[in-house]
Amino acid sequence: MKLALAGKGGVGKTTIAAALVKLFAEKGHRVFAVDADPDSNLGASLGLPSSVLQRLTPIVEMKDLVEERTGTGKGAFLVLNPDVDDIPDRYRVRVGDISLFRMGGVKAAGTQCYCRENAFLKALVGALVLRRDDLVVLDFGAGIEHLTRGTAKGVDLLLVVTEPTRVSADSAATMVRLGRDLGVAEVRVVGNKVRTEREARFLAETFGEDLLGLVPYDEDVAEAALEGPGDEEGDGPVTVGVLRGRLCESLEELYPEIVKLAGGRRT
Repeated sequence: MKLALAGKGGVGKTTIAAALVKLFAEKGHRVFAVDADPDSNLGASLGLPSSVLQRLTPIVEMKDLVEERTGTGKGAFLVLNPDVDDIPDRYRVRVGDISLFRMGGVKAAGTQCYCRENAFLKALVGALVLRRDDLVVLDFGAGIEHLTRGTAKGVDLLLVVTEPTRVSADSAATMVRLGRDLGVAEVRVVGNKVRTEREARFLAETFGEDLLGLVPYDEDVAEAALEGPGDEEGDGPVTVGVLRGRLCESLEELYPEIVKLAGGRRT
């Protein structure tokens, strides 16, 4: 199964991604968790310790590696489809049944051209989605620009996370449309931080059958976010926060439908 998560900044996408990674691992899956967000917070949300996270430089920031695979030197031709199949296994860290890979993302700032980095990241997405047997969970940033029409067809399910606000819902609707235009097999919306019946009704009326489910606001998660990193087993306060309480209960309820939509193949 290959799952991707997307959503506007601040909607809780990475927290839900981390909770799903932990949930899949608990259900007996071997999970390859991919942090494809420029802010690279998935490891912390999984509760991994600083000693582990410090060993994980986002791949896109490894300039020598990017240049080696995409073409080196000024004026050199850009390799649009670099060979990157070996990179995920070389640069991951593993805790139990979870492997974490910090792909990173390009932060658009200044006038520098990021053609090499973008070609490199798109090739990595293709390698992870099309040529791995693991259950892969991709935590994207605020967009899904690294999905191409080719790689999108390898994604079984795109989960777009939204808050119950008009701005967030409009952004989510755009991502749903983009995902379908690219050819993702299944695209669904998860409403997060829902507090009231009015908010739940707003999301149901906005997304209709595209709404997979609702996750209520969870004070345990908010409290956990104030704490420090985890221990060497990945059992930090954030992990405890996402594995207990209302958030976890909601995702447990959604789990059978997620597996059904994503094809249900055990890895």
